Amino acid sequence: MRRYARTLVAVALATTIVSGTVGWASGNAQQALTGPPPGTAAWRSDHVLGRELPDPERAAPAQVARFFDGLSAKERQSLITRHPLVVGNLDGVPVALRYRANAVALKAGHDPRYASLGADPHRRILAFDPRGRGQVAEVFGDLTTARRVSVVVPGSDIDAGTFDRTNDVYGTPAGMARSLYAETGPGSAVIAWAGYTTPVGVGVDAATGSLAEAGADRLTRFTDGLAATGVPAPTVFCHSYGSVVCGLAAPRLRARDLVVLGSPGMRADNVGDLHTRARVWAAKDPDDWIDDVPNVEFAGLGHGADPTSAGFGARRVPAGDAHGHTGYFAPGTQSLHAFAAIADGEL
Repeated sequence: MRRYARTLVAVALATTIVSGTVGWASGNAQQALTGPPPGTAAWRSDHVLGRELPDPERAAPAQVARFFDGLSAKERQSLITRHPLVVGNLDGVPVALRYRANAVALKAGHDPRYASLGADPHRRILAFDPRGRGQVAEVFGDLTTARRVSVVVPGSDIDAGTFDRTNDVYGTPAGMARSLYAETGPGSAVIAWAGYTTPVGVGVDAATGSLAEAGADRLTRFTDGLAATGVPAPTVFCHSYGSVVCGLAAPRLRARDLVVLGSPGMRADNVGDLHTRARVWAAKDPDDWIDDVPNVEFAGLGHGADPTSAGFGARRVPAGDAHGHTGYFAPGTQSLHAFAAIADGEL
């Protein structure tokens, strides 16, 4: 009976969104950032090394990794100097080179939205794309030696400008990743990955899967790039709309575990529909507002079954003492403790 009622709510919600009769913002539609890194045109026409450079759009991360493995230190530095935004965002480039390239790009930029990213020279920025609302990835720990790696995929309202905002710390990718890293054991590293265009507010973008589809492609390539540079398969933590991204990426995603929290659904009816070899975990605290979102999919709106429901088949993560939609990584919570145990391979 409850499922039937929730279905009626979903149908009514879909109707009101499509007809535009409520305050859901049809005008907040975001254009997904896709394609190769900024500066690709100049990179393609550059023959400074006397040969063609790997095409950022068509070369697989493994091919990029082999190309950079064959370069001298001088050749690598030349490419960083000439094309920092390409080197810094190109999956398959060695981690240390990406850090250096993104430091150059941030230093050269003058956008106040990104000032905090470049202010500390010790930050390990693995990706930085200033286009649009901006995208960024940051590493906590030593990614080149880590035996266990985690990736945090955020949900709505996250971009390079809000990546490490000081209010609602544990609702930001940097805050979530920093907290998880502090809880995990030695030999770990955590990546805060804001590498896709997220929805803004609670509108049509958040209720549909178009941004998640583009994000899934970017997340898949990102993890392929990690594998190409020798990084172990990560545990991927997917918050809110980020779990839609992870659900769509799951069949192709190089992941040891998938952990979803505060999820509106993964565009799957059950774990089997994800077609992944990764273990799937789910968490939802008692007062998370996401529980009021109908877990159905109708006319392209909604994201399907609740991953914490018994029928979905995910392993349940305790979250009874977490609060709200962004409290899962708060220090001292059962959920954070469990997340760290999963990341460390203890569960």
